[in-house]
Amino acid sequence: MSLSEPLEKVKQIIKPIMDKLPGGAKRSCAAEIALAYGSGGQTFASEAFGMSRNTVRKGEREIEGGEAVEDRFDQRGRKKTTEKLPELEGQIKAIMDSQSQADPKFQTERLYTDMTVEEVHGQLIKRYGYKEQELPTNRTLNTIVDGLKYTVRSVKKSEPIKKLEETELIFENINRVHEIAANDDSIVRLSADTKDRAKKGRFSRGGKSRVEVKAYDHDFGDEYIVPFGIMDVKEQSTQVYLSETKVTADFMVDRLIEFWVSRGYAGSGKKLLLNLDNGPENSSRRTQFIKRLEEFSIDYDVEITLAYYPPYHSKYNPIERVWGAIERHWGGALLDTEETMKRYIETTTYSQKYLSAEIIDAEYETGVKVNKKDMKFYEKALERIAGLEDYFVRISPKRCIETLPYHLAYC
Repeated sequence: MSLSEPLEKVKQIIKPIMDKLPGGAKRSCAAEIALAYGSGGQTFASEAFGMSRNTVRKGEREIEGGEAVEDRFDQRGRKKTTEKLPELEGQIKAIMDSQSQADPKFQTERLYTDMTVEEVHGQLIKRYGYKEQELPTNRTLNTIVDGLKYTVRSVKKSEPIKKLEETELIFENINRVHEIAANDDSIVRLSADTKDRAKKGRFSRGGKSRVEVKAYDHDFGDEYIVPFGIMDVKEQSTQVYLSETKVTADFMVDRLIEFWVSRGYAGSGKKLLLNLDNGPENSSRRTQFIKRLEEFSIDYDVEITLAYYPPYHSKYNPIERVWGAIERHWGGALLDTEETMKRYIETTTYSQKYLSAEIIDAEYETGVKVNKKDMKFYEKALERIAGLEDYFVRISPKRCIETLPYHLAYC
């Protein structure tokens, strides 16, 4: 009988037993056999028990060192791009966020954009200093973008978008101030807007419900609730205020002050970047709105930058995405009372956070204006960007105090 025959029988007996052992024990057993075999033992053990010679060598080193090496299966294989580049998702979001709009019909949470993945790739290199070889393929970038719920949507030629000549320049400046705010912890970025009023009563709103809901067959009635919202963009938290009366300039600024104080920003030394849509009550030319903001700036020693979206592009304002979430949540409900609306808003989530809601009973006088004589001083205290005067306004408390007469600055 040759020597190879008993060895073959030994392998046949031992291999089924070793196959039942965990990885470390199996490696150790193979190493013991290799050492006992002598010259050529590593090759014999690797062929006999179906493992690489490197594994057998590893087992021998463990025996010699007297300490087992922990298996790290979680470190094997290729890492995901987002693991290798942990900041990439946030950077992509920063690039696309200001150039994306909420679903105009509020039917999904997806954000629509005309930016291509190739443009995102170029912006990552230009804005964040990546080298070409450091970035993943466009196919991988597309997967990341899709996971962030951005959708490329083409604009139909039969539905042209109205644009001002300054639209692109406005967006360039918006992107610039947003990027500065994103990288500066001393800046609080808020987004504010008024949602379309909702009719109060047992009326069908065209939504769907899992339970049977009976609504009036006619939408008669003249009672409405107007939601006004403020979103803390960095914190992704939102407060919604409900009013039965018109949301005026005074209403907005009062709510802004309330939000600033309740979130702990008063006295913090932080600056405010406020995104708005240039509506009639919050326009940078609305005298009462500007007057109240200058008073807010002085009273709370806060520098305010107003950054407006251009006309016909309000869907880019982040708060619009919250309106979409609310619309989908209460779509099949009967909004018969303010309390009902409040409860639905408070059970709505956006960015995995519940919204907050408050009913405002105070009535505000409409049509309040500042006389032309006083407004000259308020206007002089402002800093407007040349060429985009209506869309970017800076309000400095120091400048307001220096410019306004005593009776206006401390009224």
